[in-house]
Formats: sequence, structure tokens, C-alpha cells
Amino acid sequence: MTVTVHPFAPADAAAFRDLNLAWITDAFGSVEASDAYFLAHPDEAVLSQGGCILMASADEQPVGTVTILPREDGRMELCKMAVRDGYRGRGIGKALMSAAESCARQLGGQSIWLETSTRLGPAIALYRASGFTESDAPGGCASRCNLQFTKAL
Repeated sequence: MTVTVHPFAPADAAAFRDLNLAWITDAFGSVEASDAYFLAHPDEAVLSQGGCILMASADEQPVGTVTILPREDGRMELCKMAVRDGYRGRGIGKALMSAAESCARQLGGQSIWLETSTRLGPAIALYRASGFTESDAPGGCASRCNLQFTKAL
């Protein structure tokens, strides 16, 4: 299986939405209003804010996504990272993480910050394996988030 990671294009909008809706509803049952807006309007919520959305493809279909958003003081937020069920554990998350770090550097980021939930064990393992450490950075993400991580670039 060959995995490619590419910048978001308008044709990726449905896959971006569906990949994220799948993990959020699987783990938490429903999406919050902020999620719904973010997933329905990626141009406004991410791209017009100076961020980037990356898409991973394998077997000629979209199988993953991640978003980087600029925040204050050179911090970049990593959010909306998803890998399609059935493709997890095959290095796609690692490829997305590497591409996200490159994107954050290109945007001038000095660090990456993210919020997650203790319910997402495999994601937490990926973050730790990628060099992220637990942080007490200010929150603000969805109410489901109860853990923050950060990594200097």
C-alpha cells in the first residue's frame, strides 16, 4: 500500500467532513456545533485563517486528514486528525503527523499544540511517539477534550 499526503483541494471537502464525522461520532456519539461549522466550512475555518488541511490517500481513496491552524505566539494547533477505520495501524497517522509538522514549520510555527481526549488511546500513543509531551497549555477546544500536548519545532 502506497500512502500519499497532499494539500486539501475543494474536491476533498466531503472526505474531510466524513473522515472527521466518523471518528467523532464513533468515540463521542455526536458532534458539537463548533465541529459542524469547521467540517462544513473548511475554507472559512482553516484556509482563510492561514492554516492548512492535509489529506492522505491510499488505494486511490482518501483515508486520512489533519489540520494545522496558526495561533498566537508562533504556536500552531494540530486538530481534526483522522484515519479511516480499516486503515489504522498502517503508518497513515505517522505520515500525516510528519506532513503536519512540515506544514507548521512552513507557516513559521515554533511549536505545535493539540487537545485530545483520554478516550483516544491510539491517538495519544501516536502523539507521544511523535515527540509530543503533556502540557497545561490553555484549552478552548471541544468540551470532549481533557488532555493537551505540545511539541517544539
